[in-house]
Amino acid sequence: MIFKVYYQEDQIRNPKREDTKSLYIDAETEVEARALVSDNTKHNIEFIEPLEGKFLEYEQENPDYKLTEFNK
Repeated sequence: MIFKVYYQEDQIRNPKREDTKSLYIDAETEVEARALVSDNTKHNIEFIEPLEGKFLEYEQENPDYKLTEFNK
């Protein structure tokens, strides 16, 4: 399943909505998606949203859509 992860780039500063970024990741569960991002980055994860059906199709139409992959 594809998940959209909303995050702040670091955990030091207080989160500001204007600085929120997102990435897309393929994982079996939301827990696995969170673990992959936490283990491979210093991001402060705000929210993880599962994408499927029309929601996924809409996101895939965005030119910035790209799956993030981490070396395991």
